[in-house]
Amino acid sequence: MTTATTTTPATTAGARELAPEIETQSRQLDKLREEISKVMVGQTYMIDRILMALIANGHILVEGIPGLAKTTAIKTVADAIHTGFSRIQFTPDLLPADLIGTEIFRQKSHDFVLKKGPIFSNLLLADEINRAPAKVQSALLEAMQERQVTIGDETRKLPDPFLVLATQNPIEQEGTYPLPEAQVDRFMLKLRVSYPDKVQEKEIMRRMARRERPEVEPVLTPEDIKAMREVADAIYLDEKVEDYIVEIVFATREPSLYKLEKLDKLIEYGASPRATIYLAQAAKVQALMAGRSYVTPQDVKTIGPDVLRHRVLISYEAEAQDLTSDDIVQEIFNTVDVP
Repeated sequence: MTTATTTTPATTAGARELAPEIETQSRQLDKLREEISKVMVGQTYMIDRILMALIANGHILVEGIPGLAKTTAIKTVADAIHTGFSRIQFTPDLLPADLIGTEIFRQKSHDFVLKKGPIFSNLLLADEINRAPAKVQSALLEAMQERQVTIGDETRKLPDPFLVLATQNPIEQEGTYPLPEAQVDRFMLKLRVSYPDKVQEKEIMRRMARRERPEVEPVLTPEDIKAMREVADAIYLDEKVEDYIVEIVFATREPSLYKLEKLDKLIEYGASPRATIYLAQAAKVQALMAGRSYVTPQDVKTIGPDVLRHRVLISYEAEAQDLTSDDIVQEIFNTVDVP
């Protein structure tokens, strides 16, 4: 097993020219984090992943218990970058029209007027997405993929940037509709958010027990986010790191080729090609957030579990051994040679 986690920095002219722009964008991100920290205590992992998905033009699925500041996090991000924010509570009686909108007939003018749904916003919190029936889930996930919705005879573009942060209850709870694998695959990242520690919880209590809450000032604009996307696209990704990403994904499909025979019976299905695309995109953003103009294998390792945990489907045998997809993914990263 190889333990190296870095490669030689890119020396191409393009990477050198990109360095000043990287520094500028890093300062912008630091300013954004500082503003968000006025409201958010801890949860830097969740905030950084929201910013990552926003820059990479992806979406996030969060599985966990209520009360971990998911709504506060995404609303605070929206306030800090001066974008729209909507929240919709998914329930079993929700209809697609409640999400995307509908056309209403006006008797006086004898025509139809469009009433837009909450999906027409930059940042959308889809709370408890697995409590809604399949047709509502499909309406949301189609919008996520196509960045547009069809109402009546017209197709309408969604705002840009557009990010969905969907929360999901544990599947074993009653009254839930598990998301099909093909739909879950459309989320760029799946996060596991944990409790704050004692120091953070005490600070949360001090801030939120007051009548007056801290206010967030907008420090970035949607145009700034689009500029960051262009910089992230230009981040240098060496061919060796590209090969490493491909090897990781293929190891989830054919583990025996990577001396991981013990995983053959533990993996039901490996990661799809979307995993390869999202690993590369997220690794570039990770490099940008670290202030570098090139991607290292460590960037891939850092974001790998969030990209792969919902794409590696474990077998009944793995469940019987009390293993999770995170355990499988970690074993793959520990075994596949690092360039």
